[in-house]
Amino acid sequence: MKRLAPLLATVGLVATSLPLLTAPQAAAAPTPAHMRQKPDWHRCSPDQPATYECATLKVPLDYQHPEGRTLDLAISRIKSGNPAKRRGVLLFNPGGPGTPALHRPLALDEQMPKDVRDQYDLIGFDPRGVGRSSPITCGPLSPAEEGVGGAYRPETFASDVAWARGIADKCREKSGDVIPYITTRNTARDLDVIRAALGERKISYLGYSYGTYLGAVYSQMFPQRADRFVLDSGVDPQRIWRGMIQVWATEAEPAFARWTRWAAERSEHYGLGATPEEVSATFWRLVERADRDPIVGNGQKYTGDDLRADPSLFFSPYGASAAIRYLKSLAETGRPPAGGEPQALNQLRTGPRAGGANASAAPGAWAPGPAEPSDAEGGATPVYWSVLCGDTDAWPRDPEQYARDAARDKVKYPVYGDFASNIKPCAFWQRPMEAPTPMKTRADVLTVQNEWDPITPLASGQGLHKALKGSRMVLALNGEKHGVYLSDPASCADATVNAYLGTGRLPAADVTCQDPPRFP
Repeated sequence: MKRLAPLLATVGLVATSLPLLTAPQAAAAPTPAHMRQKPDWHRCSPDQPATYECATLKVPLDYQHPEGRTLDLAISRIKSGNPAKRRGVLLFNPGGPGTPALHRPLALDEQMPKDVRDQYDLIGFDPRGVGRSSPITCGPLSPAEEGVGGAYRPETFASDVAWARGIADKCREKSGDVIPYITTRNTARDLDVIRAALGERKISYLGYSYGTYLGAVYSQMFPQRADRFVLDSGVDPQRIWRGMIQVWATEAEPAFARWTRWAAERSEHYGLGATPEEVSATFWRLVERADRDPIVGNGQKYTGDDLRADPSLFFSPYGASAAIRYLKSLAETGRPPAGGEPQALNQLRTGPRAGGANASAAPGAWAPGPAEPSDAEGGATPVYWSVLCGDTDAWPRDPEQYARDAARDKVKYPVYGDFASNIKPCAFWQRPMEAPTPMKTRADVLTVQNEWDPITPLASGQGLHKALKGSRMVLALNGEKHGVYLSDPASCADATVNAYLGTGRLPAADVTCQDPPRFP
């Protein structure tokens, strides 16, 4: 990896009879207190391994005034079991924004190959504002308030505006003194506090989903501190953040077309149509029918909007086919087909959640600790909107702009376009305190991407790779999940990631590998 080396001035010394005159040296600025901390490590929990240790650091609420108010920053570690092979530390972020990660080293410790694992102390942390890191709250939130917004209809747009304004008002009322400082740039600064507290000159990093953007920002703010960085399931820095919601709509269209082809090839089993055109027509007839009269089954009602509520459904042809077959049977006969309710229906019930599970791509389930709040009181949703709204001023402030965009995109991208472009709480958020981080500095990082990632689609991952000059990309063809490295089943990309984490050598060129189809 290219480093920013210290500038060494070579001065020729000339013998002279004149006395050597030197200008007095300015005193070096003292190291701020938050960069001089030493963690007080302790066992995280009596029911967890003794090797899993926790500590709490203090970080400035506002880095422009570091002597002022502070926030707690909860960190964890599992040390390398082979000190002779230890290289340094590997920090980890699973995505979000707003996903706690204090417990994630436990999963990594089990899943990483030993020759890679031995090189690092695994470091987890709850990002500022969530979990055990001074959690913020917007008050109790309803399920609707935990979503990212609904479909656009002119007759309900006033309610959409009230929904967006209501979330912004709740967050301002409950946590308005902290929310302006819950941003990616400040979280990147927190990472550097962790680095200093651990006594490390550099950090290595594994970030998934939103964690790729956090890692990219760190690589630009602290390029001399970045060692081996793996950015898995990439966020395009040019799309933050409205564009990252809208990319769900643009990329759902090719995913939908792929699904219709897949289902048509299996028409004898699913009965959705013998051609892609017939499968598409079947879906849109179901949407129209459910708009008139919701489809009822197993205690649930599905409207036409519900059938479009989560574009990620169509990135898995098997899941989409099972769900649409189930709903088609309910609509036509009032009874479900044989085989029970498909798991994919859960996506239609909830849609994408703000900072919810589908925003985290990392392997290993997060097990909450006893002191961590639920999403209803704090958790992911307040941090999700704080980051999305506080990182950039690219959100329109005029509600009518959202109405125009949503009406346009409902026609251009019928699966999800109006959902993506409809109004969001950021329309009523306070203006950001900093501009987004420009991606100008060379960053020799490894980006990793599935071809059919439903949350950070391929176009987004390619945008991250393009933005980070010096990066390499590993693309797993046929990959459908959100999250590549250490996923189950294992990805063809794992070997390249392991080689980079183990040696620090990037591939000479971008790598494309091919996973077997999940459901042939």
